[in-house]
Order: sequence, then structure tokens, then C-alpha cells
Amino acid sequence: MAVAKSRVPRSRRGMRRAHDALTKPTLSVDATTGETHRRHHVSPTGYYKGKQVVNNNTSVEDESNEE
Repeated sequence: MAVAKSRVPRSRRGMRRAHDALTKPTLSVDATTGETHRRHHVSPTGYYKGKQVVNNNTSVEDESNEE
């Protein structure tokens, strides 16, 4: 004969789900530019660790018109 499963209480179910909440990303302020950015990511203007690593002056439209 089959044995019924024991019912899991709400408190134990809640304890298991307690670690599933999303956390907000950690933000940092660049020392040279003063911009707020996500840690270990390039800032919106293209700076990383005080150096410009991405040039935002060119766009996709400009490159397509050159052909």
C-alpha cells in the first residue's frame, strides 16, 4: 500500500524560499570621472577604472553612411 507524503508546513517552505529574493546590483563611484556604475562594468560614457575604453562618438548610422 502507498504511504502518504508528509505535509510541509508553511514555515519550513518559507525557510527554503528565503534565499530566492533578488538583490540590487552593487554600485560604485568612479574616482576620476565621478560617475556611478555597476562594479566591474564599464560606465555609460565608456570609462573603466578611470580610463576611456569605449569611444561613444561613433554610431552605427555613421558607419553605414560611409559605404
